[in-house]
Amino acid sequence: MGITTRIGALVAETGALLLAASCAGCEHPGTVLCDSCLGALAPVPREVRTPDGLRVQAALVLDGPAASCIRRLKGAGQTVLARPLGAALAAVLLPTLVPGAWVIPVPTSRAAFRRRGYRVPELLVRRAGVEPQRVLAVTRRVRDQRELPAAARSDNVRGAMRARRQGHGAPAVVVDDVVTTGATLDESTRALTAAGFVVVGAVALAATPAPTGSG
Repeated sequence: MGITTRIGALVAETGALLLAASCAGCEHPGTVLCDSCLGALAPVPREVRTPDGLRVQAALVLDGPAASCIRRLKGAGQTVLARPLGAALAAVLLPTLVPGAWVIPVPTSRAAFRRRGYRVPELLVRRAGVEPQRVLAVTRRVRDQRELPAAARSDNVRGAMRARRQGHGAPAVVVDDVVTTGATLDESTRALTAAGFVVVGAVALAATPAPTGSG
């Protein structure tokens, strides 16, 4: 097969993929992400608190097109969505950086990595234009946080992480993809602090919507 024929076949295959695609945000056919849903990924930063009182800056609300895109990234292997989502994360990540700061994603379980073939928080940090530092590791098996009520999530992850290197007083920013209660970020912060890091910020791509009736 000649080079021209191979290029033609590749173009045809790419076109077929686009025609078979549906928007990750609204299921509109023929596109991976329509203009309207891309606009819905514009960051609207807000602050949430973890059970231990850690302040977390989240770029998006986990609702609507943003939630659909994150599900596609995490569950359907659509890593192309990491680019617009990473751009949203950058809006809260970059302002937290101080000189010498380590950007440390929360760790991905071995099972999740085998299932996806990539680490979501780490990928998002890279697409935000920052080099992640793989410092944290999971030391024991924990249940999927999504299976548990909010009150049980802190107990599920408590003591489940460790830092694989010492911080010696270095500043660190910890990053997660989604914050629900914030228990995972609390455990990440505990492990980093125990290893001598100083956590100067915590950010997430998205946070679950505030309870109805809250200020």
